[in-house]
Amino acid sequence: MSAGQGPTGTFEPVQLRTFLAVAQTHSFTQAAARLGVRQSTVSQHVRKLEDSVGRQLIHRDTHSVTLTPDGEAMIGFARSILAAHEQTAAYFTGARPVGRLRIGMSDDLALTRLPQILRDFRSENPRVDLELTVDQSGTLHRRLENDRLDIFIGKRPRGSGEGKLVKRERLVWVGNPSTRLDLTQPVPLAVYPSPSLSGTAMHQALDRVGIGYRSACVCRGVNGLIAAVAAGIGVSCLASSLVPPQLVALGAQHKLPELGQIDLVLLTNPKTQDRPASRALAAAVLSSGPSSLWPSG
Repeated sequence: MSAGQGPTGTFEPVQLRTFLAVAQTHSFTQAAARLGVRQSTVSQHVRKLEDSVGRQLIHRDTHSVTLTPDGEAMIGFARSILAAHEQTAAYFTGARPVGRLRIGMSDDLALTRLPQILRDFRSENPRVDLELTVDQSGTLHRRLENDRLDIFIGKRPRGSGEGKLVKRERLVWVGNPSTRLDLTQPVPLAVYPSPSLSGTAMHQALDRVGIGYRSACVCRGVNGLIAAVAAGIGVSCLASSLVPPQLVALGAQHKLPELGQIDLVLLTNPKTQDRPASRALAAAVLSSGPSSLWPSG
């Protein structure tokens, strides 16, 4: 907050959207890229919003961007204000979403609150019919490129630059509580059919340190993968916050290499991205924030 200036209580939508982008990405640079503005503009919007509330919302140093307790509280207020703003604008402009919206969602996102967000969206937009395709991220990305989807929500390699970043997640090896590995033998893997981002991450990590591996089980969906790992057929990897209760993240004692990170992104079809329904759903997902969309890791 600027010195000597008291709170104004005025909340501009553009400042709230910028704040949410920073809160979601934990980066002024990534927020600027998402919004298509300069980093200085992001800083200006955040500063003006802090002036409006009279509190510091974001703590920024040379290494990290974190939310203050007031910033955490502001997320909910910002979402509510923006939702009310969008509903008011849509009502009086007549641009209420209608029609069919083709959505692609990677199947492991069923473990997040995304299905609830879709239900809430459908309840608030009853004239929009949803066509939901659940599949592997690579397959869905190709469907989007071939104009068979309007919106894709799923995983892409870290730093691919595609779409709008919803959250960056660390990948972890997963097994069951009794998992033991003999690294002199090929590591048994539970994998999705190729091409698979998680499979590629495991293969590259093991190749990097010279550990052999084999596909012990090929699984068509996340439920099959979880069942295979829980049964001890093989080990696999998941985003750190998506490890279900029946599995455990494997620790240093298993001597497996680091897997790196994965990005959860939202991509829109350039041919349909300006339709009210597409804009409304994209706004609903992006404004939800990673803490409300993704379970705590």
